[in-house]
Amino acid sequence: MMCLIKTVALSALITLGVINQSIAAEVELTEEGFAKYVVQLKAEALAKGFSENLVNDSFAQVTFHKRAVTADRSQPENVETLDTYLPKRVPKWKVDKARALYKEHRVLLNQIGEKYQVQPRFIIALWGLETNFGKFTGGYNVISALATLAYEGRRETFFKKQLMAALTILDEGHISSENMKGSWAGAMGQNQFMPTSFLGYAVDGDGDGKKDIWQNQADVFSSMANYLQKEGWSDELTWGRQVKLPKSFDYTLAIPKNTGSRKNWLKAWSETEKTLAQWQALGVRRTDGTNLPNVDIKAALVFPDDKNGRVYLAYDNYKSLMHWNLSYYFVSSVGHLSDRIKFPPIE
Repeated sequence: MMCLIKTVALSALITLGVINQSIAAEVELTEEGFAKYVVQLKAEALAKGFSENLVNDSFAQVTFHKRAVTADRSQPENVETLDTYLPKRVPKWKVDKARALYKEHRVLLNQIGEKYQVQPRFIIALWGLETNFGKFTGGYNVISALATLAYEGRRETFFKKQLMAALTILDEGHISSENMKGSWAGAMGQNQFMPTSFLGYAVDGDGDGKKDIWQNQADVFSSMANYLQKEGWSDELTWGRQVKLPKSFDYTLAIPKNTGSRKNWLKAWSETEKTLAQWQALGVRRTDGTNLPNVDIKAALVFPDDKNGRVYLAYDNYKSLMHWNLSYYFVSSVGHLSDRIKFPPIE
């Protein structure tokens, strides 16, 4: 399952738009060099106003995680298509487990869903795909992982920012440094928030004064719902639908597969979105060939693979999920799992 953890952590970085496509020359990294670098990090933390006790305690068990550097420098090539990816990411056992856990937590989920105006099935789907429903959250000490990747140097500014955010979380008392565990890239808890995302979206779901995305289910679910709500979610919409196109379709009407950045992707969305009635007039149909829903909403057309692969009409909630993780494959897996939770209805 380490592959899953690696994928989740990489997804978090892609979501934040920090992957540097040009690989810096690899320099020799040593324990001695890391120890000297940690001294600098501690000095910077003190200069930012963190107390000496907090800094010393947070770095007391810090270690150089060479495995994190190896993972960061050895990202797997994408050789999947949705037809091969979805069966692995949304297998029947995961659907069954998602439906069972939805039923088990239904009272809490309905309360959170009503408060944040987010359908609970999407919360469960995100939970299942990020950490297998909280089972695989990563075993790295977050301070160590972030310090290691800052020392590695290719994205030093980003990881320093995450490290200082992690110190803020510790300073606020939400978790102890020894229990602040995450992925090799510092993505934390059952929803795999990077530290800056924690500061921006994590909430205290049960009023105990802490935002505990590691163990507290109310906090985990509420933080996920809060994230989606803050990024424009509407519970009046679903995520999208798979469609079929006519043979003569103009493929330039779709968002390009690779836009290079979130900013460019959103620009392409705004330039290509149309009403369902307009897509209907262009020959777009449901996968069974029937007409699109007769509702006054807009959608954009996306191709996760190429024009010979699956095609989706994406609604505005799709943008919220792409903010969580700028990956068509991830969003498609969330959408498909949420649909399998909804249908057939859970008794």
